[in-house]
Amino acid sequence: LLVQLITWVLLVEQGFTDVQNGKESGVYDAWQAQCRLLLCLIALTMTNLDKPTRQKIMCAITLDAHNRDVQQRLHNAKVTSKDDFQWQSMLKCYWLEDIDDASMQICDAKLPYGYEYLGNGPRLVVTPLTDRIYVTATQALHLCMGCAPAGPAGTGKTESTKDLANG
Repeated sequence: LLVQLITWVLLVEQGFTDVQNGKESGVYDAWQAQCRLLLCLIALTMTNLDKPTRQKIMCAITLDAHNRDVQQRLHNAKVTSKDDFQWQSMLKCYWLEDIDDASMQICDAKLPYGYEYLGNGPRLVVTPLTDRIYVTATQALHLCMGCAPAGPAGTGKTESTKDLANG
């Protein structure tokens, strides 16, 4: 999943670069590429997979479906730069070649990946509200402050926090 997140960020930011180099359809093309990748994963579920492999593919589909939706929102909002807030507010994973390590970044927070293996469990379906929780919680962590999501019982506060910890 780490490599999947890194390659997604590269795909989206290549779309931004294409736009800045004069290819107006760069963001759209990157979105369509993501849609094709998602369809390939879905096709894999129609094959004979063992249970652990099927679980991995389902996690990948869950992440890619969210990534596709993010790219659709970026395209619809005409975002063409990695400096736009709509892109900055997304949880992104970068491979930092100079230190040979991964970094999770959102807004101005840059946190080391950590490589803690938490098993091959199901992933939470990430919605725009979940993305907002991610921004709030990571910014609080970045500023060495606490974060206490509030709201009615059963609305996903604990699950969102746990899923953010899964990276």
